Amino acid sequence: MTVTGIISALVVGIIVGALGRLVVPGKQNIPIWLTIVIGIVAAFIGTFIAGAIGLSTAGFSIWELLVQVVVAALGVFLVAGAYSRRGVRH
Repeated sequence: MTVTGIISALVVGIIVGALGRLVVPGKQNIPIWLTIVIGIVAAFIGTFIAGAIGLSTAGFSIWELLVQVVVAALGVFLVAGAYSRRGVRH
């Protein structure tokens, strides 16, 4: 992967993380840097999943982006739940 490819993946990851956070209802009590990390990881995982089920193309694919956003939303949901429980004492 070239430097341009890595930078592109980071930018897409930031966008995917923000979209994933917007899709999840309610307030997420996680820092923005964690949302960005989730988005970057979701972009890579979503690309892999989209390629595995045949939704990936050489250019821009709305279906691939949709898979990435769904993965990011799931990641934000799970991490926000775990992150908020960390401060709760039972």
